Amino acid sequence: MTKSLLISTTNFGKQAEMLALLKTEIGNLRLPQDLSLTLKITETGSTYTENAYLKATAFCKASGLPSLADDTGLEVNAIDGAPGLFSARFSPKPNASDADRRALLISKLLDTPRPWKARFVCAMVLALPDGSTFQSHGFCEGEIIPRERGNCGFGYDPIFLCKGTNLTMAELSMEEKNHISHRAKAAKAIIPFIRAAFN
Repeated sequence: MTKSLLISTTNFGKQAEMLALLKTEIGNLRLPQDLSLTLKITETGSTYTENAYLKATAFCKASGLPSLADDTGLEVNAIDGAPGLFSARFSPKPNASDADRRALLISKLLDTPRPWKARFVCAMVLALPDGSTFQSHGFCEGEIIPRERGNCGFGYDPIFLCKGTNLTMAELSMEEKNHISHRAKAAKAIIPFIRAAFN
């Protein structure tokens, strides 16, 4: 029987990236909607790794499949590393959109001098049905810009200028993004553990 790896996120943007990153490594990738899984994981961890662990282990337990999850944040130097762990929950507005969060971030930066140095951080956890877990990390350096550019990606991508490219994350193609992004680096680092688990 072909082994399956569950991509443990309901975020469609993350799903698309993870499928593109891993499709050549694992032949049978599954998504929560494939299994009718609608888990709501409360991110109570004090680190990205702890939150990724909560998600990976919960989906692994619910599905019985090896499960891969990540937790990602944007850290902006000028506001002491915020939004960080709370990147997805940055706006106090109920049901805030990505655009709401980007607008709020820019509003908090306007009175501080540029460049607004920043980095994306990603922690990834692979959870196996036998209870073992593996972790990896990835980083992408850059800066925040005041006007959105690009139509690709999601989240803070349109205002994150990738270091050394003069392009925002949202101006990169999926292939380009998956060469330099924080999530791509974390995925590449954890692939040897996935291969070992599936041998």
